[in-house]
Amino acid sequence: MAYDLEFEKPLAELDKKISALQRKGDRLKADEQVQLHELERELRKKTEDLYKNLTTWQTVQVARHKDRPYAADYIRLMCEDFFELHGDRSFGDDHAIMAGPAKLGKQTVMLVCHQKGRDMKEKQFRNLGMPHPEGYRKAYRLMEQAEKFQMPIVSLIDASGASPGLVDEERGQAEAIASTLYLMPRLKVPIIATVIGEGGSGGALAIGVADRVLMLEHSIYMVAAPEAAASIMWRDAAYASYAATAMRISARELLPLGLIDEILPEPVGGAHRNYQQMASTLKAALERHLEETKSLPTDKLLELRYQKFRNIGKYGSVQELTLTSAQP
Repeated sequence: MAYDLEFEKPLAELDKKISALQRKGDRLKADEQVQLHELERELRKKTEDLYKNLTTWQTVQVARHKDRPYAADYIRLMCEDFFELHGDRSFGDDHAIMAGPAKLGKQTVMLVCHQKGRDMKEKQFRNLGMPHPEGYRKAYRLMEQAEKFQMPIVSLIDASGASPGLVDEERGQAEAIASTLYLMPRLKVPIIATVIGEGGSGGALAIGVADRVLMLEHSIYMVAAPEAAASIMWRDAAYASYAATAMRISARELLPLGLIDEILPEPVGGAHRNYQQMASTLKAALERHLEETKSLPTDKLLELRYQKFRNIGKYGSVQELTLTSAQP
């Protein structure tokens, strides 16, 4: 797979040399074979070093990579007997939300996922992964079904935001998102959410009120896209990289703040380098967290979920802050 991101140019040069040698196949001389092995080791080492120290803006680029695995890819690799359900029983079906029951290991779960598209036709079909109100109403309906049949809920988050069109507002976008935000804290089944790419604004949070919130190593979780934030702050989207840094939207920045519970390591060079490895890592983490949350009594599960989100952004009284700041 090509190294096609701007910051990967040094890697692309090495990859080009490796490809040239590999094309020789059996015609490689002994010294060329040695050179090939050295170049491959150098490429892996430089890729590891580069990806260990990505800037926030570089992380944004990786999270948006065109070849990054989407929810449908993870479902195919992790689950058995997935049966997609459609429609909100009010307006229609939204293909930006892919949802339905499936077997994850030994457990039957209800999957509620954002789904983007790769080619132009699928991007239109999926509305670029930005759900309409009927998508969130479908999610609401299936979450209620999950509770009725005692199925844990697994959500895979990957949306730059909810669909912002006029027709979406006319059909009640804000109300649809607010309804899922009201429902999820009260559901009496475990909920595990994972940000697999972009987690943007209320469009992501609408299926992200969970007992455990996980993030892939090179994914992002944000109140607004860096371009939108830059347009607001500096009246110019060209400052998106500065906005991304200021917003602290990468997994490694969000974990210390308590906004997420775990970072899942990605293959060297990003999840798009090895779908199977990433899916195996994600599946193992989901099974582990499901096992832990299933063992909790319902009242404790709900209380811990409530406290988890109630304590986000918590700070002391004015007096406490004054005393703390006065200490040397």
